Amino acid sequence: MHRLRGQCHCGDLSVELELTAELSSYGPRECDCDFCRRHGAAWLSDRNGSMRVSVRGTMDNAWYRQGSGTAEFLVCRQCGVVVGAFYRDGQRLIGVANVRALDDAAALGPRQPVSPKTLTAAQKNERWRMLWFQRVVINTPA
Repeated sequence: MHRLRGQCHCGDLSVELELTAELSSYGPRECDCDFCRRHGAAWLSDRNGSMRVSVRGTMDNAWYRQGSGTAEFLVCRQCGVVVGAFYRDGQRLIGVANVRALDDAAALGPRQPVSPKTLTAAQKNERWRMLWFQRVVINTPA
């Protein structure tokens, strides 16, 4: 297992990933949607790995939906950094991390352009089920 850690600019949201392959084998996906382009997002996931997000402050106004409305983006309400995107698959939460919020993203492979705009909502959901972290935990303050 390889671990990657990161956080938003102010540190209110932090992320820890466990990846099952060599870091250079992951090609972060650069989505061509308006939201991702404007945030400079590139997405990293490992279906067999895990993702843990810790929230230091409050979750008020931290979730944002756009496009088809099926994915939720976790955006720091203090500094505006997007740390991840999540999809509720029934009772299960699956997710993907924004490499721009990770500390050691330079060790990853080259970016890969993707165009989810060409997919239906059902096709996106199926793709996410195949690619995104299946073990996701979001820790919030008590």
